[in-house]
Amino acid sequence: MENKNAWEKYPEGEKRQKVMEFAEAYRKFISKCKTERECMQEFVSLAKAAGFADLEELLEKGTQIKAGDKIYAGKMGKAAAFFVIGKQSLEKGMNILGAHIDSPRLDLKQVPLYEDNEMAMLDTHYYGGVKKYQWVTLPLALHGVFVKKDGTVVNVSIGDKPGDPVFGISDLLIHLSGEQLEKKAAKVIEGEKLDLLIGSIPMEKEEDKKEAKDLVKGNILRILKEAYGVAEEDFLSAEIEAVPAGEARDYGFDRSMIMGYGHDDRVCAYPSFQAILNIKEPEITSVCLLVDKEEIGSVGATGMQSRFFEDTVAELLNQMGDFSEISLRRAMRNSKMLSSDVSAAYDPNYPEVTEKRNAAYFGKGLVFNKYTGSRGKSGSNDANAEYMAQIRNILDEKNIAFQTSELGKVDQGGGGTIAYILANYGMQVIDSGVAVLNMHAPWEIISKVDLYEALLGYQAFLETV
Repeated sequence: MENKNAWEKYPEGEKRQKVMEFAEAYRKFISKCKTERECMQEFVSLAKAAGFADLEELLEKGTQIKAGDKIYAGKMGKAAAFFVIGKQSLEKGMNILGAHIDSPRLDLKQVPLYEDNEMAMLDTHYYGGVKKYQWVTLPLALHGVFVKKDGTVVNVSIGDKPGDPVFGISDLLIHLSGEQLEKKAAKVIEGEKLDLLIGSIPMEKEEDKKEAKDLVKGNILRILKEAYGVAEEDFLSAEIEAVPAGEARDYGFDRSMIMGYGHDDRVCAYPSFQAILNIKEPEITSVCLLVDKEEIGSVGATGMQSRFFEDTVAELLNQMGDFSEISLRRAMRNSKMLSSDVSAAYDPNYPEVTEKRNAAYFGKGLVFNKYTGSRGKSGSNDANAEYMAQIRNILDEKNIAFQTSELGKVDQGGGGTIAYILANYGMQVIDSGVAVLNMHAPWEIISKVDLYEALLGYQAFLETV
């Protein structure tokens, strides 16, 4: 069974221009939003401009919620759910697009700053599944926040603006790498070797020198105080992420692809959010659910394993005058969801890890993974056939390109998404997303037409009854 190349749907001219325009908007988004906090700030800003009301404000005012209302609920600035209330009772269920907005990266430790032989360094701890050797000798930027004891939040973003300095992790020169090159790839760069070089000039003022033990470190602290008003102890309550510096770029002579940081999973989160903005007066309540911490197991208050989404649905039912424990359970159980996460694209350089009939390909549209997991489907949701048939019907009626895939050959590896967590409520869930090359590398690659088909597919899903 062979799927057509989705580019055939979009010949040169107005049709192809729509694909390119949407891709360009997405390229700018991932260039600007490199952390979960930055993503959420952008999404909430766009939602407010589109008429979405803050659930917290509605609760404070005691405002009744009704069909057609557009509402969002946020959690700690790192997760949010966006609702367009349908004409049918919430008990009948929701159509949910769920994605995550965190990506693999390097986090600064709580006590990160030190000096070694007059070189100032920042100690890091990698986040998520990474090949550590891919992160050395790259220009890196620092994004995040310092939170002072009085609650003041200081935003940090340095390394991406024109004229900004960048940071990086050094590597051994080839001339001295004999022993290093004998190591397995997982050990070539150890986790404790991922420290950032950030400065080498000692402080100058004599009075400052008397108080400072490490003069280069002292100079860095001076710069941080002047630029951000923070002191060394403020690292204790900071969340600073080291991410690849620079914009996402068009990829290929034909500009058919985008190379950027964080496609996993913002290439699914972005079209999911745009789809919810396009929904008007649905029959069934439409939801875009964007969460954090998927890359480390969906844990914590902003991860999918928290009760954030369930609690939010309970609050909505209460403001509709329809809350009860059984109503909440029915609303969750009767829902349908696309767990919008990326899939591994077939790579001509590494064909041996995929089984070609069940692999995802660039240009073939939205990808559906009936199951993920590893080995004998361990840890997988494994959607049922009836739901897959419904999805096929929705997409075929709208002439939306889609394909099915599994994550590599049997016993080759594996992975997971947030699908199984929502399936615990008894709702219908299947994984869907965009195929990615270089997944979890600092720079990943996606096809622009697959991104556009994802938008169309997600919107078609939300519009179904």
